[in-house]
Amino acid sequence: MARQRLLVCDDEEALGRFVRNVAEPLGYEVCLTTSGEDLIARYDDFAPTIILLDMVMPDMDGNEVILWLAEHGCTARLIIMTGYHPQYADHARILADFRGIGSVATLRKPFGIDALLAVLGPPG
Repeated sequence: MARQRLLVCDDEEALGRFVRNVAEPLGYEVCLTTSGEDLIARYDDFAPTIILLDMVMPDMDGNEVILWLAEHGCTARLIIMTGYHPQYADHARILADFRGIGSVATLRKPFGIDALLAVLGPPG
């Protein structure tokens, strides 16, 4: 089975490193990005199977990234995370579903290892 490729997009670099430190030992290939523009630049070459997307970032917010992903036929599982009100992530999940991104989960920040593992699922 193909290796799972996790593309993390969060402007908090420490959170990205935390996710990488949890996911890589489990067999995930991880690419860290810190902006929506960075995600777009790396998307095609990395070909993610899972995207962990923060909703609030300085250049493009998560909704803008979701629209871009939908326009580009994203088939990766999408995990939307936010430290703001949970409804913010719920609304983004509805947008993603409406725009054809089929597998969407949400994650409330801050989160620990168990919550991360629950949304990632087993690698491979």
